Amino acid sequence: MEVPLWVDAEALLIEELGVPETGDGPASCRLGVPREVPGLERWMTDDVFSASEDSTTCCGHIVPGKVLHVLKDLLVAAIVHCKHHSLITPGSLNAASLREEGLCLSLLVSSGWRMIRFNIVPVVRRKHRVPALEGAQLMPCFPEGSLKRIISQEVPLVPASAQHWRVSTDYLLTRLLGALGSLQGHRLDSLSILDRVNHESWRDGGQGPGLTFGHLKMVLLWASVLFPAPEDWAELQGATYRLLVVLLCCLATKNLPHFLYPERNLLQDSGLDLNALYQRVERFASQPEAFLRIHVTHLGRSPPPRIGNGIKALLQLPASDPTYWATAYFDVLLDKFQVFNIQDKDRISAMQSIFRKTKALGGDES
Repeated sequence: MEVPLWVDAEALLIEELGVPETGDGPASCRLGVPREVPGLERWMTDDVFSASEDSTTCCGHIVPGKVLHVLKDLLVAAIVHCKHHSLITPGSLNAASLREEGLCLSLLVSSGWRMIRFNIVPVVRRKHRVPALEGAQLMPCFPEGSLKRIISQEVPLVPASAQHWRVSTDYLLTRLLGALGSLQGHRLDSLSILDRVNHESWRDGGQGPGLTFGHLKMVLLWASVLFPAPEDWAELQGATYRLLVVLLCCLATKNLPHFLYPERNLLQDSGLDLNALYQRVERFASQPEAFLRIHVTHLGRSPPPRIGNGIKALLQLPASDPTYWATAYFDVLLDKFQVFNIQDKDRISAMQSIFRKTKALGGDES
């Protein structure tokens, strides 16, 4: 949940600090308040501002850590007001995490069947170039003109640390998913199914560690690139299996590239037991009806589709040996997986190149 700052963002000075040392994420920056510019006085008070004597162009910077403290005070006051007037049902809101120091303010809100975490983030919206999105315009999986519209709009800057800001990748990924959702097919439906199975089965009702919704969103984005044809997503079961195969490949090779920063591996240093997680995902791929709560009216006359023994054997390739997945074995899997009906060898080559290290979206190797 974004809380935009009431400030003329175009009047602020962006001081780029360069890409992170690892080179795998958005660059950090500082938001400078220029000297003698009217209308910015409210952002030059001690509760959100840090004066600077070193710069000739700005008198100081808006500090995200201070902004978060102000936002926290306002949020606590709002919760107290709502509880005092009985506007919040007991047990429907958990604000214990507000005591923690972080780059966002977190609240747990009951949805009836589970608690949903809302991360509340202060943002500054302004024009900002994102090279990865410009390169993504070459990909046929997105609706025509959708990426151009996203690029032309303002991009939110969010806290990167107590002192610095960065471009919000969450916002950009949400817009990309929205573009995919405008197409015919079951892209977002398949994502919803895996999110439910991940929560209830792979993470034991949300009690255990495991994949996040962010991981699954990334899997859908890559699957959409690898399978851009509308017929790839026409049936729900086929759409879901496409996500599963990409997810299995990522778990086997222990590499899930960030869609906007492919050099960044989202599974690296995650602390997850990827081998055990791979086995859980494979079991769902082999017998999905055992993990889904299906109403009797959803059942057809014929039994649900199964993965044949040969295909199941391919899916059970040892996750501990990535070479099985990085070479022709994965090509065989895609060729033989009948639900895909893949005849296009260029698409298989694309699958290989996607999961190798790429320099950047839109480059010669993308």
